[in-house]
Amino acid sequence: MPQHRIVVTGGSGKLGRVVVQDLVDHGYDVINVDLAPPAHAVCPFLRADLADYGQVVDAISSHPSVGAGESAELVVPHAVVHLAAVPAPRLKPNAETFRNNTVSDYNVFEASRRLGVKKVVYASSETVLGLPFADPPPYAPIDEAAPPCPNSAYSLAKLLMETSAAQMCRWDPALSMIGLRFSNVMEPHDYARFPAYEADPASRLWNLWGYIDARDGAQAVRLAIERGQPGAHVYIIANADTVVSQPSASLIQTYFPGVPMRPLSDDHATLLSIDKARRDLGYAPQYSWRHAS
Repeated sequence: MPQHRIVVTGGSGKLGRVVVQDLVDHGYDVINVDLAPPAHAVCPFLRADLADYGQVVDAISSHPSVGAGESAELVVPHAVVHLAAVPAPRLKPNAETFRNNTVSDYNVFEASRRLGVKKVVYASSETVLGLPFADPPPYAPIDEAAPPCPNSAYSLAKLLMETSAAQMCRWDPALSMIGLRFSNVMEPHDYARFPAYEADPASRLWNLWGYIDARDGAQAVRLAIERGQPGAHVYIIANADTVVSQPSASLIQTYFPGVPMRPLSDDHATLLSIDKARRDLGYAPQYSWRHAS
């Protein structure tokens, strides 16, 4: 069995397709499990409904050959990367978002654990921190030590996802389950929208002016696979700066007066702290809208 076989759920999505490409580029044997086929296939694809536990078990433990359908070989992948979900609040009715995401999350986690997969990396969300920040954050930059504050069915499902991971790691101390609290995912073409944020910074206070370039998000996934330790861990994954030119301290003073400020690495440093990911995973954002051509 190849040591570096990775199953990616949701590999056809905005972040997923970049994650799949990055893993393939770094020599991993990848399978994309999704309901929707990718626009451009760079690895084998298997259509599966993750709300069906049987389909999840089959998808994780088999590997289709390119152009030859499903392989009969039973395999246990090196890691499962779980990105599939209804990707944001209010895209579907709340109850459907909650049902789909919680059932799919449990199925992927439980199937991985039962099959003997010892590393699961999954997409949590910045929304667990209290987004949208109708109430001020407890401090800035906010970090993983802040108490969870889900404000939607979507973010509540993400918190339950993190809780499930913690309990499954308690059941199996050798299991590594790494939750990445991704900020608002951007691709290079999305940077064309950033002048509107400059004109109206208040339009982005809902997530403390954060974002994650999909390429840096993919870096974080790969590092979590390579460097993640046993146990349940969560990391905020954002870019190193904000989406506007106004200094970060000034943004807090203007829109959240009275919120305690912690030290910033530079004038435009992210207000979604990535210090823990930097320290534990070696995460180092490589991209910024400020340097996009």
